[in-house]
Amino acid sequence: MLTLSVSERLALKGRAHSLNPIVMIGNAGLTESVLKEIDASLLRHELIKIRVMGDDRALRESMMTEICTQLHAGPVQHIGKILVIFRPSPEANLIEIKKMPRHKGKKPLTKKQLGSRS
Repeated sequence: MLTLSVSERLALKGRAHSLNPIVMIGNAGLTESVLKEIDASLLRHELIKIRVMGDDRALRESMMTEICTQLHAGPVQHIGKILVIFRPSPEANLIEIKKMPRHKGKKPLTKKQLGSRS
């Protein structure tokens, strides 16, 4: 599993805010075909959102850890039924993770301010 620092996760959360879920995990759960689709999506996009249809929070968290360990990805965020996962792709290099930008007061920008910048 890929480990991300706090500043990297914050930067990725800001980038993922405007994304729509690419993969949906239904009642069948985390199957081999779903894992292949997630792997293919991570190769193309590096940062993806996954919607899980189950109501059990512990099951969703275990799915996220299983996905990240099997695909060597990093967990970014788990809010409600949405999972955000990141895996850098050597071919794509689409996302450049930067440190949190600072403004005049030398305080980090809020998520709302970061979202309005991109």
